[in-house]
Amino acid sequence: MNRDIEIQHKKNTNLDYFKWMKSILRRSDEVGKVELPITAIIIDEKGRCIGRGSNNREKNNNPLGHAELIALRQAAWIKSDWRFNECSIIVNLEPCTMCAAALVQARMGHVIYGSKDKKRGGFGGTIDLSKHESAHHKMNVIGGILDKDCENKIKMWFKKMRNQK
Repeated sequence: MNRDIEIQHKKNTNLDYFKWMKSILRRSDEVGKVELPITAIIIDEKGRCIGRGSNNREKNNNPLGHAELIALRQAAWIKSDWRFNECSIIVNLEPCTMCAAALVQARMGHVIYGSKDKKRGGFGGTIDLSKHESAHHKMNVIGGILDKDCENKIKMWFKKMRNQK
């Protein structure tokens, strides 16, 4: 385990990032049959899952069909609030800039992700919106949870898609 992740993990003993990420990776297998296998969950301060989302851009022809946005919508409905200061979102790929901005706006307390997105990542891959001067909310961002597993799943999906064409 990466030392920085281990330190952050010990700070929040109510949440087992690795357990949840393994669950996300299992769920992404099903999603990957028709869509880019990105899955997100939102966990409340009591450790309960209050929101789930998986990419559905292709399935619904929806440019906003990102896993994080779908999970946010569901969690806001369940929570009856748009503020997520005490909550955590866990996703297998670093959120893009659109999703990162939404998480800043939602005042998400913790963002935990698997592999870094060097092309579109909004929390360090291309820009870090959590540290941007316009960010009115400070959040804890932890990347690299089961990063190789997350990265391999996405790479294999793209390889499969290329081979089908």
